[in-house]
Amino acid sequence: MLFRIFIRSFVFLLILFIFSGCSSKRYVYNGNNNTGRSTAKIKNSSNMHRATMRPYTVLGKRYYPTKVSIGDSFSGISSWYGPNFHNKLTSNGEYYNMHAMTAAHKTLPMNTMLRVTNLENGRKIVVRVNDRGPFVKTRIIDLSNEAAHRIDMVKKGTAPVRIDVIGFNGVLGSSAGTTKSVVMGNYAVQIGAFRNKDGAYRYARKYKNVRGRYSSKVVQGHKDGIALYRVYLVGFKSEAEARDYKSNDGFRGSFIVRE
Repeated sequence: MLFRIFIRSFVFLLILFIFSGCSSKRYVYNGNNNTGRSTAKIKNSSNMHRATMRPYTVLGKRYYPTKVSIGDSFSGISSWYGPNFHNKLTSNGEYYNMHAMTAAHKTLPMNTMLRVTNLENGRKIVVRVNDRGPFVKTRIIDLSNEAAHRIDMVKKGTAPVRIDVIGFNGVLGSSAGTTKSVVMGNYAVQIGAFRNKDGAYRYARKYKNVRGRYSSKVVQGHKDGIALYRVYLVGFKSEAEARDYKSNDGFRGSFIVRE
């Protein structure tokens, strides 16, 4: 009798230990549900992030992946992609699953977590970015077939949406482990240095608006005890973007700096 009680107590404690251990796991979002609680692994290496954050060109247009923060919000037109792409490789090295809750975006870091709201009917979903696209001028996101079904836009094909950044690396509501080491902002390209203050500002005015995304500024410093006015182009969201610009800018002697 005592032996049976002992066995039952042991089994009960073993089960309790197993379940309490499971409850302490760090849950990540793999895109198969809308709760953010799944233990499936995602492609999330530093090498993958480094590769997918480089500038790239599609159909003659240059794209510059950039960092974002939780709370950032964007609006535009969403489309979706499905059967023709099922089981094909995505940009982060995973295989596209039309039944998972994932999405493609042109510039957001891979595994960024987004809340997508259909502005026509108010329906909301959570998706994880694991691909690049859509490469149509007026569209900002491509949803998986499953995600598009959940906000009722499959039949129409497109819908006006708002996307909100709510997490990184497959983790909802957390900035821990973001790719800051890969995606650093506040880079600049030094395009000139002048002893004469007026000359520096005249030069800066020539480049106050470059490509509609970069602007110039003058920073005063000293060299050999004498004032030196350096002219920078700013507005680069990553070192890769600054390097890409520098290789095609035509400025002799220019170089990249961190602000």
